Formats: sequence, C-alpha cells, structure tokens
Amino acid sequence: MLIKRKAPWWNVFYLIEVISGLLITMKHFLFKKTATLQFPEERREYSDRYRGLHYIKTVNNVENCTACMLCPTVCPAECIHIVAEERADKEKYPARFEIDLLRCCFCGMCEEACPKDAIKLSNIYEMAQVERIVLEKDVLLDQRGGK
Repeated sequence: MLIKRKAPWWNVFYLIEVISGLLITMKHFLFKKTATLQFPEERREYSDRYRGLHYIKTVNNVENCTACMLCPTVCPAECIHIVAEERADKEKYPARFEIDLLRCCFCGMCEEACPKDAIKLSNIYEMAQVERIVLEKDVLLDQRGGK
C-alpha cells in the first residue's frame, strides 16, 4: 500500500528549485574558467605527436620518395595516389603524388611504411577549405609545419 504524503505549499511554485538552479548556473558562469579560445589570436597547443598535414622530405631539392608504392598499399583510406616514372639515372620517382585529405584518416601508417622516410605528417592543423582538398606533389614539397 502506497502512502501519499502531502507536499508543503511552497513546492507548488517550484521556487526553491528555480533559485537553486540559478545559483548553480551563476557559480559556473562567474567562477569557472572558460574553455573557449579566441582562435586567430589564441592558438591551441598540441602535443609533439600530433599528426596534421602531410609533406614530402627533400634532400638537395630532390624528393626522398622512390615511388615504391608502399604508402598507397598500407593506407586504409586509399587516399594516396602515385604515378611513377624513371629519371635519367634509372631511379624511380613520383611523377604524380596526390593525397585526398577528405578521405585521409591521418593514421600515420604511410609515414611508418615509408622505407626512405620521405612522407611525413606535420603539425599544421588548419585545414578548413571551401572545396575538396587534394594535395599534389608541389604542395607536398613546399609545406613543413615546424618539423
């Protein structure tokens, strides 16, 4: 058998609950540090292990990549496309090297699989664009990102 108790008259207006809720809101509003960053002026600090935009390392203005096709092979997103050609000294090089950033999951497997340590992931994290981003070889050779 359920016993019904009569509530006090002030609980009908929920005044105490409303005031306690407002006190909690004001406590968070006035005394807590905000988590918002004012982006162009304040930059977020990421760890050294952050994986951002890709780049290709060069030695004496010649890319390290030998177009061995290991990075497109291990890429789970299949976002890397390489077209290989030969130089005059019978060494392979990538004539076209493209990375589709919309498909890339930034896992770093391409960086780990490269035997020549040619492809790297920088710490550039500003990648917002209006249109589809496909990084080509000339862009990959230019950007560094502080590494």
